[in-house]
Amino acid sequence: MSANQGMNRRQFIVSSALAGGGLLLACQLPFGRRDLLAATGSAFAPNAFLRIAADGRVTVIVNKSEMGQGVYTSLPMLVAEELCCDWSMVAFQASPVAPQYNRVSAPIMVTGGSSSVRTEWERLSLAGAAAREMLIAAAARQWQVAPSQCRAENGAILGPGGKKLGFGALAAKAAALPVPKKPKLKGGAGTLLGKPLHRLDSPAKINGAAIFGIDVSVPGMLTCVIARPPVFGAKVKAFDPAGALALSGVRQVVAVDAGVAVVADGYWPALKGRAALTIEWDEGDGAALSTPSMRAEYARLSETPGLVARREGDAAATLASASRRFDAQYEVPYLAHATMEPLNCFVDLKADSCLIRTGSQFQTVDRDAAARAAGLKPEQVTLETTFLGGGFGRRANPDSDFVVQAVQVAAAVRRPVKVIWSREDDMRGGYYRPMWHDRISACLDGRGMPLAWLHRIVGQSIVAGTAFEKGMVKDGIDRTSVEGAADTPYRIPNLQVELHTTKSRVPVLWWRSVGYSHTGFVMESFLDELAHAAGQDPYHYRRALLKEHPRILKVLDLAAGKSGWGAPLAKGRGRGIAVQECFGSYVAQVAEVSVDVKGEVTVHRVVCALDCGKVVNPDTVKAQMESGIAFGLSAALYGAITLKKGRVEQGNFDSYPLVAMNAMPKVEVHIVASVDPPGGVGEPGVPPIAPAVANALFAVSGIRVRSLPLTPENVLAARPGKA
Repeated sequence: MSANQGMNRRQFIVSSALAGGGLLLACQLPFGRRDLLAATGSAFAPNAFLRIAADGRVTVIVNKSEMGQGVYTSLPMLVAEELCCDWSMVAFQASPVAPQYNRVSAPIMVTGGSSSVRTEWERLSLAGAAAREMLIAAAARQWQVAPSQCRAENGAILGPGGKKLGFGALAAKAAALPVPKKPKLKGGAGTLLGKPLHRLDSPAKINGAAIFGIDVSVPGMLTCVIARPPVFGAKVKAFDPAGALALSGVRQVVAVDAGVAVVADGYWPALKGRAALTIEWDEGDGAALSTPSMRAEYARLSETPGLVARREGDAAATLASASRRFDAQYEVPYLAHATMEPLNCFVDLKADSCLIRTGSQFQTVDRDAAARAAGLKPEQVTLETTFLGGGFGRRANPDSDFVVQAVQVAAAVRRPVKVIWSREDDMRGGYYRPMWHDRISACLDGRGMPLAWLHRIVGQSIVAGTAFEKGMVKDGIDRTSVEGAADTPYRIPNLQVELHTTKSRVPVLWWRSVGYSHTGFVMESFLDELAHAAGQDPYHYRRALLKEHPRILKVLDLAAGKSGWGAPLAKGRGRGIAVQECFGSYVAQVAEVSVDVKGEVTVHRVVCALDCGKVVNPDTVKAQMESGIAFGLSAALYGAITLKKGRVEQGNFDSYPLVAMNAMPKVEVHIVASVDPPGGVGEPGVPPIAPAVANALFAVSGIRVRSLPLTPENVLAARPGKA
């Protein structure tokens, strides 16, 4: 919430209820019945997403979580464009958890899958259009002219003879009018959309007024850290709290499902108290987990047929008769989400109510899970969404782990409490992008083009055993496991994609760009291998295979052209290219790379071309591409979660580094002008960067790395002639 709004989320919800029984929660979208709208004095609230105050201030109620991606600006822009308001008078408000704010065509509030603008474009545009028509109608009545003689412009209604009334002056009269059932969009050129506008949430983040979950504090609140199992699936056999309770500031030590909770006056005494605990763990079979043994098992599975996710022609028979075939195995490791703000959750639990303040991507799921844990009804639980210091999927957990744990602690201590995870807590006991092993065989036709492609994927399902399994798993195939491979746009006459779904105690979850984060690397790297084997240019090779996909070709051509593809490079540098279609958008990237004798890879430049359909705010689009490249580059160069004796070996950024400023390449983003429906921008920038860098590494050195990350050890081990 921006600092100058003057009312926090909870106060707004309470005041709305006092004013007439839940104004914003009552209306049915898109615009609902007039008799369901509660009176708000001089405020004008034609639907659940918009209110206009008597001073002309426009507040847009945003039903998506703000975790850095810019929805607190882009979504209000959709409303403001159709409303024709003064952008300087626009503010935002985080929505409560209610059905009116569910994702379009889904029964929950959720932020993820690069869906915010894609799902809300029409609904929020119509919300603004309805309010505009009502304001025009109110002015026309007052002036006794036809509505067609009036227009909205920059926060006012203009009428014949120079008449003018501001939105605030019309708010009360507009509120008394019927809500249009089918408002008309303006059409034509926009005044806001497509323009670079400053973010509405920036001032509060700059001056420190913005409240993230970890900032939440109330009088009498206690702080808690939890001693979690050292290996996945372990249970507490016994514990001695004496050492912790002897420390100043430690109030209680209680057992919860997640482990042993130490509750104190602040984070530091809670952390010291946890270190002083004596705990005996039953580690169970999780203690036997190790990365080398899992890799070996995945490789063995990849030698056997799996469930068929896609079959075109007869890849196996074609390969069997081929005079020359190409075989490769690719591996990618478990990855942590590594959000800048560690997980946290504040809970104030009472006998008949529960207040939660946290950075959630999964509001409905988290609220309902909290209600079950507290023994309350969902309507007795209020979840207020704070700013999120990064999400990447970690805060959209079907298990609602960080919320449920906090509710359990609050129930035990009977005080308002904030549970904080340390960096190590989440790195070693959180959820991960699955580890994957891919085995591919291919052969080429007389022109050097792929004739057959047999692809076996081995790894865990991120939805198996969750409430989302039914809708996302069909015939044993988790579609997120094979996306980017089974739906490849490349034209290959004989194509077969198979899947082995493994089971493990290691908890897995969606991670920024989901399945494409691994299939993008594998598909684009192996295709690059085939291009070089055929003696063809990797860019032109892709063009030949994508003739039926004009939007992909546009970004491919744009990235290649802007990068100077084919032009000489400085000595010791190479270029690599990759392209990806995902989340309704098309992205191509060209990386410029060098490698030293020690195997250290340096990425000097990345050129990114994007077609995401209609653009709301180009600055946000560019920022998201840059962010995706930095995120994906961190994983490509450094990222790996490994296990030894069931224990995660990484704990913080010293062993799980991110790309630092001095290692960040120059990034250029070029946006294709488009009138197509909007696509996503939060996720699509991630998949192409790893293969673009790996392909550039091969171009400059002849080293083909098939196992991420591109650490010096992996690079040197992949040198030609090495086993």
